[in-house]
Amino acid sequence: NGGAEALQDYEMLELIMFRAIPRRDIKPMAKDLIKKFGDLSGVLSADRDLLREVKGISENVVTELKIVESAAKKVGQSRIIRRQALKSWDDLVTYCRTAMAEKQIEEFRALFLDRQNQLIADEMLSTGTVDYTPVYPREVMKRALALSASAMIIVHNHPSGDSTPSKADIQMTKQLDEISKSLGIVLHDHLIIARGSEYSFKSEGLL
Repeated sequence: NGGAEALQDYEMLELIMFRAIPRRDIKPMAKDLIKKFGDLSGVLSADRDLLREVKGISENVVTELKIVESAAKKVGQSRIIRRQALKSWDDLVTYCRTAMAEKQIEEFRALFLDRQNQLIADEMLSTGTVDYTPVYPREVMKRALALSASAMIIVHNHPSGDSTPSKADIQMTKQLDEISKSLGIVLHDHLIIARGSEYSFKSEGLL
């Protein structure tokens, strides 16, 4: 019954914020943050400027929150690095969700893999707007070749909360798959991450 797992989101936020705001009742601020951003994950992933809009939230508090966010991402990455990505799929999806699900703009990243499907690099290749990010398949492949990658998984997010691919998503994936095959590089999957769901092109038969 005890432990951090039993804490509500606002209570966990209180613990995180205590170092930055000692000797003050921070429960109202913690509850305001949850109200504005939805849950603990939303608070940690929120833009710095948006966090500062909440009454009482100083730069020190923002820094504490961002430290915890970075730590969570590192933990997720440690679970997939130097491990076969396809054998630790749930960890990989969890890592992508942690890194991208709460973002307010679209981001496109690629996970480059070696011959054993172990992670070589996780790179953010482009960012865009709330409903679009530019992706240039030839530039993605240039990066794969520079890293001597044998395979890759591409990932982008949908801030709208709907992980359904657009026609542009499907067309880009098809183009990238064709180019990668011509170069002997395997495109294992394209994941679309939304706040409440994810979409796998592989699972849906589109790759």
